[in-house]
Amino acid sequence: QAQVTQSGGGLVQAGGSLRLSCAVSVATLGPYVNRYAMAWFRQAPSKERAFVAAISWSGDRQKYADSVKGRFTISRGYGANTVYLQMDSLKPDDTALYFCAVDTSDRMISYDYWGQGTQVTVSS
Repeated sequence: QAQVTQSGGGLVQAGGSLRLSCAVSVATLGPYVNRYAMAWFRQAPSKERAFVAAISWSGDRQKYADSVKGRFTISRGYGANTVYLQMDSLKPDDTALYFCAVDTSDRMISYDYWGQGTQVTVSS
């Protein structure tokens, strides 16, 4: 099982910013995985998990949910095993448990490994 570790999150007022971080232990992905996409999903209370943003291995492909376009930015760290989600102009509707995910095919379609979840709460 791959090790995916998240950090960041917390409580912020509407209009504020937060940054989430996620790191995957490359050694735990296995010997045949050398390119992988990463993504963020979120799950609000009583709702299903929803896609937020994704980024390819090289960083040249990015996808965003319509609800966060122009406010959230996904990026990869220098070592490529880390992904960040910069969240600006936060709204109460962004309140959710945020999950980091890893796609070992780099196609940004389905995800194999997940982080433990990080709570983001936006107060009005």
